[in-house]
Amino acid sequence: MPTITAQTPKQYNDSLPDEVDVVVIGGGIIGICSAYYLARLGQRVMLCEKGIVGGEQSSRNWGWVRQHARDEAELPIMMESNRLWQGLAAEIGEDLGFRQHGVLYLASSDKKLAQRESWLEIARQHQLESKLLSQTEVACLTGTPNSQWCGGVLTASDGRAEPWLAMPALARAAARLGVKIKEHCAVRTVEQSNGQVTGVVTEHGTIKCNRVVLASGAWSSLFTGNMGIYFPQLSVRATVVSTSKVDDFYSGNAADENLAFRRREDGGYTLALTDRTEHLLGPSSFTFFKPFIPAMLLDWDTHRIKPKMPSDFPDAWRTSRRWADDQISPFERMRVLNPEPNQKCIARILKLARQKLPALSKINVAHSWAGMIETMPDIVPVIDTADSSNTDVPSGLTIATGFSGHGFGIGPAAGKLVADLVCNRSVTYDLQRFRLSRFTDGSPIVLGPVF
Repeated sequence: MPTITAQTPKQYNDSLPDEVDVVVIGGGIIGICSAYYLARLGQRVMLCEKGIVGGEQSSRNWGWVRQHARDEAELPIMMESNRLWQGLAAEIGEDLGFRQHGVLYLASSDKKLAQRESWLEIARQHQLESKLLSQTEVACLTGTPNSQWCGGVLTASDGRAEPWLAMPALARAAARLGVKIKEHCAVRTVEQSNGQVTGVVTEHGTIKCNRVVLASGAWSSLFTGNMGIYFPQLSVRATVVSTSKVDDFYSGNAADENLAFRRREDGGYTLALTDRTEHLLGPSSFTFFKPFIPAMLLDWDTHRIKPKMPSDFPDAWRTSRRWADDQISPFERMRVLNPEPNQKCIARILKLARQKLPALSKINVAHSWAGMIETMPDIVPVIDTADSSNTDVPSGLTIATGFSGHGFGIGPAAGKLVADLVCNRSVTYDLQRFRLSRFTDGSPIVLGPVF
């Protein structure tokens, strides 16, 4: 599973049409799925990716497809996404690595187990089969007979997919439906007239359209800021390890207070820390400090502050905040956001895995990487279109970003929802929780679940 970089060869180089119905900005899981479902609704779609499709967080995540411990407003969308994942491989004719072996949240103390258990009330309200497990049941399920865990909560219908399989396959499926895709094609600005989207200006030319989907992940706040839209988003770096091949001792996904692990289709395990993320300081760290205070206070011990954002990262000190459509944008200066993994985190991941999981006591690192996770103050995304409450957003612009590390699993249903919003189709979800104006209308910051 090689990491995608700016040097990775392009796979998509469709010519720019003069006009389309919808331009999608961003070739991650949300952008690709939005384009896929828009094409299924008969729309002419152009997807512009500044670097390589799936090159950033969408191919660097853990691969979890998780209903478990979702925000209550997000859960119905995620339940639909779980259903979509079950049929996507047959629908597009390619394996996505989707397997339903469950998600298990483990607890090392009675206090933590009570916190895990508290979410079950939400699960019951939505007829989700999540259940509490005893210490003995956890030990049996995870193959750890001397388990240090006192129990856990399991959602057996949850699963996983392989990002390195799923992202290319979904992009190919979108292309087969007629979606035009161009990599190394940054959108610089959105053109508008009288508050209505009229097109986009890319580094390769202008495309006329009256609808745009912004799904640009960690780059979204930079893009919206150039439009004069307040979008309080920060990023954190997370390091991930894949192990060498090992016998399958547990086929699902699991996480405790320190470590996350899940089986991979290549015979190894994906490992990551659950108690460590790194925030690299930049101008937005100070601009958006206030709305992030509740999240920082809730989980202060997990955050590590690094003094400087690397050059050309979205929030680097010298990254341009304003540019015109005839100027080179920050998106062209860094094609793929490819942070270095933290070696200390890798060492800690291996130490914890060897301590907690006897089957991994002699494993080696097959591959390690890092990703920049975009996060919102309340840990839930923005899925919104222009309306009377956000007059800074031009009519025709739909924003779908800020999934705070939870976007891969929810991607198919989020893309389907975006397609319905763009096409003015009725939706059954209550989207108030995801409105952009929640950050400017005086509403309190209500945090999503932090597990």
